[in-house]
Amino acid sequence: AGLSMALPIALVIAGLLAIVALSYCQTLPAYPSGGGSFIVARDNLGTLPGLVAAAALLMDYLLTAAVSLTAGVAAIASAFPQLWPYRVVLALALLLAITLANLRGLRETGTLMAVPVYLFLATYLPMLAYGAIRLAAGGSAPAAPVVPAAQPLGLLLILHAFAAGCTALTGVEAISNGVPAFRPPEAQNARRVLVAMAVLMGLLFVGSVGLTQALGVVAAPDETILSALARRLLGSGPAYYLVQGATMLILAVAANTSFADFPRVAALLAKDGFLPRQLTGLGDRLVFANGILLLALGTGGLILAFGGDTHALIPLFAVGVFLAFTLSQAGMVVHWWRERGKGWQVKAAFNGLGALATLVTLLIVGISKFAGGAWITILLIPALVAIFLKIRSHYRTVAEQLSLAGAAPGLRPLPPPRVVVPVSGVHRGVLAAIAYARSISHDVTALYIEIEPGSGRRVREEWQKWCPGVELVVVPSPYRSIIGPLLDYLDRTDRQHHDGQMATVILSDLVPARWWQGILHNQTAMLIRAALLFRRRRLGFQPVIIDIPYHLQR
Repeated sequence: AGLSMALPIALVIAGLLAIVALSYCQTLPAYPSGGGSFIVARDNLGTLPGLVAAAALLMDYLLTAAVSLTAGVAAIASAFPQLWPYRVVLALALLLAITLANLRGLRETGTLMAVPVYLFLATYLPMLAYGAIRLAAGGSAPAAPVVPAAQPLGLLLILHAFAAGCTALTGVEAISNGVPAFRPPEAQNARRVLVAMAVLMGLLFVGSVGLTQALGVVAAPDETILSALARRLLGSGPAYYLVQGATMLILAVAANTSFADFPRVAALLAKDGFLPRQLTGLGDRLVFANGILLLALGTGGLILAFGGDTHALIPLFAVGVFLAFTLSQAGMVVHWWRERGKGWQVKAAFNGLGALATLVTLLIVGISKFAGGAWITILLIPALVAIFLKIRSHYRTVAEQLSLAGAAPGLRPLPPPRVVVPVSGVHRGVLAAIAYARSISHDVTALYIEIEPGSGRRVREEWQKWCPGVELVVVPSPYRSIIGPLLDYLDRTDRQHHDGQMATVILSDLVPARWWQGILHNQTAMLIRAALLFRRRRLGFQPVIIDIPYHLQR
């Protein structure tokens, strides 16, 4: 009984796909520079709805990459069952390959990604046509064994199946985001691609579900339903393996779509101050390398956390994209209402229908899949919005503190610096630091923290020999700490001098000749620098830290 509802549900989803595609066809010419949900919602509904759409999009792209990679590996593992236990490793390997390809910024990426698309269409469409011909000729294979129902067929189960199938619509947003990537006229070409994609998606989806229902195909535990359908129609020969290979490649292309759009949306957010500024930077390959790496890390984390299980990831999947759809289409209604150009009522009605359809779908998906994992996405989206707002608040606070508004022009001369040089002993690196300290100040003090009792006396004897004109202060450290006694000494002497400044600290920093040699040293200078750098200003003044590197030759 449950299988008999598959085709009607697929037809409803295909209708929803048509509504969404037609709605987005109106967005493309209105936003020829890229009309993703974030931009449309921000421009027409306000900053907060725009951030909600952006958070939903980022979640969607992250999950698209994870689901596509795990599903692609499941497709090839269905053909080669011995690979099934290694799905996580294979998915991570495929993720690494896609990440490296995107970091290189290959010019041939478009051509390279087109090959799997054409290969999939050239193998999968003929298979569906062959299945349809067999059914029409009455030559279908024997029905599969009936599997006992896990639960009675009811409205909730039908809605759950509908929600699962709605993940087929997630590719529509990518075209809206990537309009500038098309050849001129960009919007017109993007619209053609969107229509072609919607037609093909609907045909493939309805065709696959229809044949699965007509043939009574049921997948084995370690096999995907599409693999079971291909095996039923084509047997286990070369044609079957070709279809499975093409399926894996097309899913890898789907994952690659996230690597094009996630960094772009993250860069837009970063440009507006809602994400770290590093995400706006283009690398030497003219790609948003930091965004690509962030997506790769998040995708890898999801693959590991869910054990490479596509079915465990799917409940998280559709909430974000349908929330973005809804906000985008609602924003377009406002857009047409504000412009009131020719035929604006019809355009607003189309987008209003799209918004209503996607809103209803969002509610169905959220409710039916809430317990299965959708609650994670529902909680993460507002959490991401809160993070966006916190980041922007930080950037605004920094700008206010750096602003020259209200400051008197001119520079006030500083008093001569009072210099403290922490030393670990007497060697060439320390002498170089002392020489520099004496070049900028006549008030120089060397500070030695005595961890081992008696070591201060030996250092003092050497000090009198090499630096007789510079005071050496030895501070015992009974708890074998360096940072604490050093900071206490600086605070104490700053209060005693009360000369309108904090002591300038000069650090002697040894630089090894080889990168690996650094792990053989205790990095005391780095620890002192970090302790001084991240301390709040004391006595109303900022600390000054000077690093004197001493490069070792071998």
